[in-house]
Amino acid sequence: MWTRFARLFVIKTKFEAFLVIYGLGLGAVERGVHYLQQYPGYGGWMLFAACPIAVFMAGGRIIDSLEHGRDR
Repeated sequence: MWTRFARLFVIKTKFEAFLVIYGLGLGAVERGVHYLQQYPGYGGWMLFAACPIAVFMAGGRIIDSLEHGRDR
């Protein structure tokens, strides 16, 4: 029972990976907008830029892990 439930949270295809990355990107941009409201100016823009960059790094890692999983 728990194994079937746990399989719902495993990313198996690139389409699922892109959906997860899209969701992470939306959340990152939303957080960046909040940073711009809280910290107007240069500091807010730097925090805004850091949010999507983290998503780019995580997205690359997710896609690479899918490609390495097929080799095994």
